[in-house]
Amino acid sequence: MSWVPAYLGLVLATGSLTPHDRWRAGLTLLVIGPLIWAAVLAHNDLHDLPTDRINPRKTGAGAVSPRTLQAYALVAAIAALGAAALLGPLFELGVAAVLALGWAYSAPPLRLKARPGADVLVNALVVGVVAPLGGWSIARDPWTFPWPFALLGLLFAAAFYLPTTVMDRPADLRAGYTTIAVRYGVNGAYRLGLSLWSLALGVSLACASMNVVIPVSTLPYQLLLVPVLLGAYAWLTRSPSIPKLAVLALIFALPSAGFVLSLT
Repeated sequence: MSWVPAYLGLVLATGSLTPHDRWRAGLTLLVIGPLIWAAVLAHNDLHDLPTDRINPRKTGAGAVSPRTLQAYALVAAIAALGAAALLGPLFELGVAAVLALGWAYSAPPLRLKARPGADVLVNALVVGVVAPLGGWSIARDPWTFPWPFALLGLLFAAAFYLPTTVMDRPADLRAGYTTIAVRYGVNGAYRLGLSLWSLALGVSLACASMNVVIPVSTLPYQLLLVPVLLGAYAWLTRSPSIPKLAVLALIFALPSAGFVLSLT
């Protein structure tokens, strides 16, 4: 989930399909990919056992003991921080912040994933903003990261995540967790996701028309793809499932690939 937006951030920073500093790029991808996610997801599984055991999507829940999950999370977090230290103090600070956010997302008393709005925002920030920022920081200073690209990442990631709250709504209801889909219902979550997706497409068109972050050369095919992307989201997320979201991701790969090629 982090590698694709990180790669987009790297290409945006360098204008090249391949990184100039391959050692730094490889270490960055190792940290923001398997190391951070191993720590965050093991910690998440530890605190999600009550819902996961009654969630038909997660039939393997409970196969790993809580003590083992704690060990996985701790080892992965230490490895992530150790590897990040080789990339500089700012990068290590960012990794520490993401790990802290992962703890706040899953663990009580904060447990942000059970707070409507915060559940979506945390995921959107990590995948849509932090990941491309990590890719950008391979080649450039992180404080020079263009905010319009961060806005696009935030909007698209939030729209992608919202349908997953609908998929888990029955289990969350039974466990007493108030996610955004539980609070506002299936239709409310669907309308919000469609609104965020539409807004993201509009921002993308505006950026291309002004030649800001997205090259103006992409505008003609964006105009052709926007109705396709809007229709695909409206159809595939009406009754969401993992295969449908995978299809949506493949469709979204078309403008993403065009964006990458336009920068090189």
